[in-house]
Amino acid sequence: MTTTQVPGYVFDNEHADAAEQHRCLAGAYDAFTTRRLSRLPLAPGSVCLEVGAGGGSVARWLAERVAPGGSVLATDVKPQHTPPTPGVDVLTHDITCDPLPEGAFDVIHARLVLLHLPERIDVLRRLVPALKPGGWLQLDEFDETTYGPLIPLGASGDAAAEAYRRYLGAKLRLLESAGVDLAWGRSAATAMHRAGLVGIDAEPEVQQWRAHSPGTALQVHNTRHLRDRFLAAGMTEEQLEEAGAAMSHPDFLASSCLMYSTQGQRPGGEAAVAAGQGASR
Repeated sequence: MTTTQVPGYVFDNEHADAAEQHRCLAGAYDAFTTRRLSRLPLAPGSVCLEVGAGGGSVARWLAERVAPGGSVLATDVKPQHTPPTPGVDVLTHDITCDPLPEGAFDVIHARLVLLHLPERIDVLRRLVPALKPGGWLQLDEFDETTYGPLIPLGASGDAAAEAYRRYLGAKLRLLESAGVDLAWGRSAATAMHRAGLVGIDAEPEVQQWRAHSPGTALQVHNTRHLRDRFLAAGMTEEQLEEAGAAMSHPDFLASSCLMYSTQGQRPGGEAAVAAGQGASR
Protein backbone atom coordinates (compact mmCIF):
# COMPACT_ATOMS: atom_id res chain seq x y z
CA MET A 1 0.00 0.00 0.00
CA THR A 2 1.22 3.51 -0.77
CA THR A 3 1.31 6.54 1.46
CA THR A 4 -0.08 9.35 -0.65
CA GLN A 5 -2.27 12.35 -0.02
CA VAL A 6 -5.49 13.08 -1.84
CA PRO A 7 -4.75 16.11 -4.06
CA GLY A 8 -6.39 19.28 -2.84
CA TYR A 9 -7.96 17.68 0.25
CA VAL A 10 -8.94 20.52 2.55
CA PHE A 11 -8.85 18.91 6.02
CA ASP A 12 -5.29 17.64 6.47
CA ASN A 13 -4.88 15.06 9.24
CA GLU A 14 -1.49 16.54 10.09
CA HIS A 15 -3.02 19.92 10.95
CA ALA A 16 -2.87 20.83 14.65
CA ASP A 17 -6.69 21.05 14.74
CA ALA A 18 -7.37 17.72 12.99
CA ALA A 19 -8.19 15.77 16.16
CA GLU A 20 -10.77 18.38 17.15
CA GLN A 21 -12.25 18.20 13.64
CA HIS A 22 -12.83 14.47 14.10
CA ARG A 23 -14.40 15.00 17.54
CA CYS A 24 -16.76 17.63 16.14
CA LEU A 25 -17.78 15.37 13.25
CA ALA A 26 -18.44 12.48 15.61
CA GLY A 27 -20.52 14.65 17.91
CA ALA A 28 -22.57 16.04 15.05
CA TYR A 29 -23.11 12.97 12.87
CA ASP A 30 -22.30 9.66 14.58
CA ALA A 31 -25.85 9.23 15.85
CA PHE A 32 -27.28 9.52 12.33
CA THR A 33 -24.56 7.34 10.78
CA THR A 34 -24.91 4.53 13.31
CA ARG A 35 -28.72 4.61 13.22
CA ARG A 36 -28.51 4.01 9.48
CA LEU A 37 -25.86 1.31 9.83
CA SER A 38 -28.10 -0.44 12.38
CA ARG A 39 -30.54 -1.15 9.53
CA LEU A 40 -27.97 -3.33 7.77
CA PRO A 41 -27.38 -7.03 8.50
CA LEU A 42 -24.43 -6.57 10.83
CA ALA A 43 -23.85 -9.71 12.88
CA PRO A 44 -21.06 -11.50 14.75
CA GLY A 45 -18.48 -12.57 12.20
CA SER A 46 -19.22 -9.80 9.67
CA VAL A 47 -16.27 -8.15 7.92
CA CYS A 48 -16.45 -4.37 7.46
CA LEU A 49 -14.45 -1.65 5.74
CA GLU A 50 -14.45 1.92 7.07
CA VAL A 51 -13.04 4.27 4.40
CA GLY A 52 -11.56 7.56 5.61
CA ALA A 53 -11.86 6.48 9.23
CA GLY A 54 -10.82 9.83 10.73
CA GLY A 55 -10.99 9.58 14.50
CA GLY A 56 -12.19 5.99 14.35
CA SER A 57 -15.49 6.38 16.22
CA VAL A 58 -17.59 4.63 13.55
CA ALA A 59 -15.01 1.85 13.12
CA ARG A 60 -15.15 1.17 16.87
CA TRP A 61 -18.96 1.12 16.78
CA LEU A 62 -18.89 -1.39 13.93
CA ALA A 63 -16.36 -3.57 15.75
CA GLU A 64 -18.65 -3.86 18.77
CA ARG A 65 -21.47 -5.12 16.55
CA VAL A 66 -19.52 -7.71 14.58
CA ALA A 67 -17.81 -9.23 17.63
CA PRO A 68 -17.06 -11.99 18.29
CA GLY A 69 -15.39 -13.24 15.17
CA GLY A 70 -15.87 -10.18 12.97
CA SER A 71 -13.42 -7.49 12.00
CA VAL A 72 -13.22 -3.92 10.77
CA LEU A 73 -10.54 -2.58 8.44
CA ALA A 74 -10.21 1.18 9.05
CA THR A 75 -8.36 3.02 6.29
CA ASP A 76 -7.18 6.58 5.84
CA VAL A 77 -4.53 8.40 3.84
CA LYS A 78 -3.08 9.59 7.15
CA PRO A 79 -4.51 7.33 9.87
CA GLN A 80 -2.67 8.69 12.89
CA HIS A 81 -5.96 9.73 14.54
CA THR A 82 -7.43 6.21 14.22
CA PRO A 83 -6.00 4.17 17.10
CA PRO A 84 -6.06 0.39 16.68
CA THR A 85 -8.57 -1.16 19.07
CA PRO A 86 -9.91 -4.70 19.54
CA GLY A 87 -11.55 -5.76 16.31
CA VAL A 88 -10.21 -2.78 14.32
CA ASP A 89 -7.18 -3.02 12.04
CA VAL A 90 -5.82 0.31 10.80
CA LEU A 91 -4.25 0.67 7.36
CA THR A 92 -2.63 3.58 5.54
CA HIS A 93 -4.49 3.51 2.24
CA ASP A 94 -5.44 5.89 -0.58
CA ILE A 95 -8.86 4.85 -1.82
CA THR A 96 -8.27 6.58 -5.17
CA CYS A 97 -5.46 4.28 -6.25
CA ASP A 98 -4.48 1.60 -3.70
CA PRO A 99 -5.91 -1.89 -4.26
CA LEU A 100 -8.84 -3.41 -2.41
CA PRO A 101 -9.53 -7.13 -2.06
CA GLU A 102 -12.44 -8.31 -4.20
CA GLY A 103 -15.54 -9.78 -2.60
CA ALA A 104 -14.15 -9.29 0.91
CA PHE A 105 -16.59 -7.11 2.88
CA ASP A 106 -20.12 -7.52 4.18
CA VAL A 107 -20.46 -3.78 4.82
CA ILE A 108 -18.47 -0.82 3.53
CA HIS A 109 -19.02 2.64 4.99
CA ALA A 110 -17.60 6.03 4.09
CA ARG A 111 -18.63 9.41 5.49
CA LEU A 112 -17.71 12.70 3.83
CA VAL A 113 -15.00 11.11 1.71
CA LEU A 114 -16.18 10.83 -1.89
CA LEU A 115 -17.47 14.40 -2.10
CA HIS A 116 -13.86 15.57 -1.65
CA LEU A 117 -12.49 13.36 -4.43
CA PRO A 118 -12.58 14.44 -8.09
CA GLU A 119 -12.29 10.69 -8.83
CA ARG A 120 -15.43 9.93 -6.80
CA ILE A 121 -17.19 7.91 -9.53
CA ASP A 122 -14.09 5.81 -10.14
CA VAL A 123 -13.75 5.27 -6.38
CA LEU A 124 -17.38 4.16 -6.17
CA ARG A 125 -16.80 1.68 -8.99
CA ARG A 126 -13.83 0.28 -7.05
CA LEU A 127 -15.81 -0.08 -3.83
CA VAL A 128 -18.62 -2.14 -5.36
CA PRO A 129 -16.54 -5.22 -6.28
CA ALA A 130 -14.90 -5.11 -2.83
CA LEU A 131 -18.29 -6.06 -1.40
CA LYS A 132 -19.25 -9.67 -1.01
CA PRO A 133 -22.23 -10.65 -3.17
CA GLY A 134 -25.17 -9.40 -1.12
CA GLY A 135 -22.98 -6.96 0.81
CA TRP A 136 -23.96 -3.36 1.53
CA LEU A 137 -22.39 0.03 0.90
CA GLN A 138 -23.38 3.11 2.94
CA LEU A 139 -22.23 6.59 1.90
CA ASP A 140 -22.99 9.56 4.18
CA GLU A 141 -22.47 12.78 2.23
CA PHE A 142 -23.41 16.46 2.42
CA ASP A 143 -25.40 18.50 -0.04
CA GLU A 144 -23.64 21.73 0.91
CA THR A 145 -25.89 23.85 -1.31
CA THR A 146 -28.73 23.55 1.24
CA TYR A 147 -27.66 25.52 4.32
CA GLY A 148 -30.56 27.34 5.94
CA PRO A 149 -30.37 31.02 6.91
CA LEU A 150 -29.47 32.41 10.26
CA ILE A 151 -32.39 34.03 12.01
CA PRO A 152 -31.01 37.46 13.03
CA LEU A 153 -32.10 37.58 16.66
CA GLY A 154 -30.75 39.61 19.56
CA ALA A 155 -28.53 42.64 19.70
CA SER A 156 -26.21 41.46 16.90
CA GLY A 157 -29.13 41.12 14.49
CA ASP A 158 -28.47 41.56 10.78
CA ALA A 159 -24.72 42.06 11.26
CA ALA A 160 -24.43 38.55 12.72
CA ALA A 161 -26.48 37.11 9.89
CA GLU A 162 -24.23 38.79 7.34
CA ALA A 163 -21.08 37.53 9.10
CA TYR A 164 -22.46 33.98 9.02
CA ARG A 165 -23.49 34.20 5.35
CA ARG A 166 -20.07 35.59 4.44
CA TYR A 167 -18.38 32.69 6.21
CA LEU A 168 -20.58 30.08 4.49
CA GLY A 169 -20.03 31.63 1.07
CA ALA A 170 -16.26 31.70 1.51
CA LYS A 171 -16.20 28.12 2.81
CA LEU A 172 -18.18 26.80 -0.13
CA ARG A 173 -15.97 28.63 -2.61
CA LEU A 174 -12.76 27.23 -1.14
CA LEU A 175 -14.23 23.71 -0.98
CA GLU A 176 -15.31 23.89 -4.60
CA SER A 177 -11.89 25.20 -5.65
CA ALA A 178 -10.37 22.10 -4.00
CA GLY A 179 -12.48 19.76 -6.13
CA VAL A 180 -15.40 19.18 -3.77
CA ASP A 181 -18.76 18.38 -5.38
CA LEU A 182 -20.98 20.52 -3.15
CA ALA A 183 -24.16 18.68 -4.21
CA TRP A 184 -22.71 15.15 -4.14
CA GLY A 185 -25.01 14.05 -1.31
CA ARG A 186 -28.09 14.26 -3.48
CA SER A 187 -26.28 12.64 -6.43
CA ALA A 188 -24.94 9.61 -4.56
CA ALA A 189 -28.08 7.47 -4.90
CA THR A 190 -28.10 7.79 -8.69
CA ALA A 191 -24.37 7.13 -8.86
CA MET A 192 -24.72 4.00 -6.72
CA HIS A 193 -27.55 2.73 -8.93
CA ARG A 194 -25.46 3.31 -12.05
CA ALA A 195 -22.56 1.45 -10.40
CA GLY A 196 -24.76 -1.66 -10.21
CA LEU A 197 -26.06 -1.58 -6.64
CA VAL A 198 -29.67 -2.49 -5.90
CA GLY A 199 -32.14 -1.82 -3.08
CA ILE A 200 -31.04 1.83 -3.00
CA ASP A 201 -32.30 3.75 0.02
CA ALA A 202 -31.43 7.40 0.73
CA GLU A 203 -32.40 9.28 3.87
CA PRO A 204 -31.70 13.00 4.34
CA GLU A 205 -31.14 14.63 7.71
CA VAL A 206 -31.25 18.31 8.55
CA GLN A 207 -30.27 19.63 11.97
CA GLN A 208 -31.27 22.68 13.93
CA TRP A 209 -28.11 24.49 14.94
CA ARG A 210 -27.86 26.64 18.05
CA ALA A 211 -24.79 28.12 19.69
CA HIS A 212 -23.79 24.92 21.48
CA SER A 213 -24.97 22.34 18.92
CA PRO A 214 -22.29 19.87 17.76
CA GLY A 215 -22.81 21.00 14.16
CA THR A 216 -22.26 24.62 15.14
CA ALA A 217 -19.11 23.62 17.02
CA LEU A 218 -17.88 22.03 13.77
CA GLN A 219 -18.45 25.28 11.86
CA VAL A 220 -16.70 27.38 14.51
CA HIS A 221 -13.85 24.90 14.43
CA ASN A 222 -13.59 25.35 10.66
CA THR A 223 -12.84 29.06 11.13
CA ARG A 224 -9.66 27.92 12.91
CA HIS A 225 -8.78 24.76 11.00
CA LEU A 226 -9.18 26.46 7.61
CA ARG A 227 -8.01 29.91 8.69
CA ASP A 228 -5.09 30.07 6.27
CA ARG A 229 -7.30 28.97 3.39
CA PHE A 230 -9.96 31.54 4.32
CA LEU A 231 -7.37 34.30 4.41
CA ALA A 232 -5.94 33.20 1.06
CA ALA A 233 -9.49 33.29 -0.34
CA GLY A 234 -9.89 36.94 0.69
CA MET A 235 -11.51 36.84 4.11
CA THR A 236 -9.93 38.93 6.84
CA GLU A 237 -9.05 37.97 10.39
CA GLU A 238 -11.79 40.35 11.57
CA GLN A 239 -14.40 38.69 9.37
CA LEU A 240 -13.46 35.25 10.66
CA GLU A 241 -13.72 36.49 14.24
CA GLU A 242 -17.12 38.01 13.47
CA ALA A 243 -18.35 34.72 12.02
CA GLY A 244 -17.15 32.80 15.07
CA ALA A 245 -18.83 35.32 17.37
CA ALA A 246 -22.11 35.08 15.44
CA MET A 247 -22.18 31.29 15.72
CA SER A 248 -21.29 31.46 19.44
CA HIS A 249 -23.98 34.03 20.29
CA PRO A 250 -26.77 32.69 22.56
CA ASP A 251 -29.36 33.74 19.95
CA PHE A 252 -27.74 31.83 17.08
CA LEU A 253 -30.30 29.69 15.21
CA ALA A 254 -29.82 28.18 11.77
CA SER A 255 -30.38 24.92 9.92
CA SER A 256 -27.62 22.67 8.68
CA CYS A 257 -27.12 21.57 5.12
CA LEU A 258 -28.64 18.20 4.25
CA MET A 259 -26.69 15.06 5.06
CA TYR A 260 -27.77 12.16 2.84
CA SER A 261 -27.16 8.61 4.06
CA THR A 262 -27.45 6.34 1.03
CA GLN A 263 -27.36 2.54 1.13
CA GLY A 264 -27.14 0.03 -1.70
CA GLN A 265 -26.56 -3.70 -2.01
CA ARG A 266 -24.32 -5.65 -4.35
CA PRO A 267 -26.48 -8.19 -6.19
CA GLY A 268 -25.90 -11.90 -5.84
CA GLY A 269 -25.21 -14.33 -3.07
CA GLU A 270 -27.96 -15.71 -0.90
CA ALA A 271 -31.37 -14.09 -0.74
CA ALA A 272 -30.98 -10.42 0.04
CA VAL A 273 -31.67 -9.29 3.56
CA ALA A 274 -33.72 -6.11 3.36
CA ALA A 275 -32.27 -3.06 5.08
CA GLY A 276 -34.21 -2.55 8.28
CA GLN A 277 -34.21 -6.28 9.08
CA GLY A 278 -30.48 -6.49 9.84
CA ALA A 279 -29.06 -7.55 13.14
CA SER A 280 -28.28 -4.78 15.62
CA ARG A 281 -27.20 -5.23 19.19
